[in-house]
Amino acid sequence: MKTITVLGNNSGRNAGDNAILGNLLDDFSLERSDILFQIPTLNTRFIQTHFGHHPIRPMGMMPWNFALKNLGWPLYRAMTNTQMVLVTDNILFDRKFNNPFVNNLKSIALFSSLCKKKGIPIVLYNASIGPIDHQVGKEALQKVFDASPLVITRDVHTKELVQNLQLRHPEIVVHADCALNTKLPEESRLQEIIDREDLFKGPNGTVGLNVNAYIDNWSQRGSLNRDTFCKIIAGTADRLIEKLDVDILFTVTQIMDMKITLECVGHIQRKDRVRVVGNKDYTYQELAGLLSRVAVHAGLRTHTLIFCAAVGTPMISINAYPKSSGFLKTVGMGDWSIDFADLSVENLSGLMQRAWHERDRLRSAMEPIVELEKKKARDSVRLVTQLL
Repeated sequence: MKTITVLGNNSGRNAGDNAILGNLLDDFSLERSDILFQIPTLNTRFIQTHFGHHPIRPMGMMPWNFALKNLGWPLYRAMTNTQMVLVTDNILFDRKFNNPFVNNLKSIALFSSLCKKKGIPIVLYNASIGPIDHQVGKEALQKVFDASPLVITRDVHTKELVQNLQLRHPEIVVHADCALNTKLPEESRLQEIIDREDLFKGPNGTVGLNVNAYIDNWSQRGSLNRDTFCKIIAGTADRLIEKLDVDILFTVTQIMDMKITLECVGHIQRKDRVRVVGNKDYTYQELAGLLSRVAVHAGLRTHTLIFCAAVGTPMISINAYPKSSGFLKTVGMGDWSIDFADLSVENLSGLMQRAWHERDRLRSAMEPIVELEKKKARDSVRLVTQLL
């Protein structure tokens, strides 16, 4: 049995991160049955419950496991007692570099030299990198690359970042995000959720929204505070209800985002036309299934946009991350985004109304592109197994 360690945000709190891990395991299972996946996590029970049908070994990263989250014995053991290390998602950045509760790059770089010495390859697997804004981050990333024979990124932005940093780097292959291959639940399960949550009753369908708790981190100081943002989202919802006679579905994919979501809902006048669903109660497959019933969706969290692409729902990016706008360009939806500087009820609701009217055309144009991206994500398995 081969052993591969999978590094990512695997705490169970983020539906997008859960989808990355789940689809990685699903994709490998189509090709190999002889691999045991070691998964460092803050929540071993969640990993075992949701992914235990695969050959996995959850590895606790709590203080009683001799760890300060990303730093300690579990990560050392996971990276040095394996045949390969896969780095997923977007965990290599230099923000709060010295804080192991936030930053992964410093800890991974620390043990990368041991991987190199022991001949254990580190492979970035359908991942993103950045931001890397400081010399210490650049040096740490170089240590990771020194032990890496292959980088598989999910976006062109990462490849350009690495080249601009002028680091020594291995081959860089641009593929796609694992979450694109998310499978929908059984129709009976989806209908059960729809009935429970009283969804999709409007005469003209439902429009989706998603917001993020980090709003204060993105807008320029003083230009868009939390309260103003919530009122813009609420005003947009009311405008769409008025103009299109649709219902509104807020999809929460990170547990910490529920608070700001409910703040937005609190400002909406037509609360009777609004519903909220989240990953506290539903799996990433179930949330993707609900998004498949939405006419159009606008969101901040990148993985709500990826889920929409996976199920053929036209999406709009409220640009909080470069990776969000970059993803929309990849799937042919590059014109359907809005920056914080332009965010207003008039602009956001206008963009969403246009997307609603053009939804059939947008869906038809996007679907063949997305199918190619799904294949790219699965093809990463072949590149990795060649290195085993």
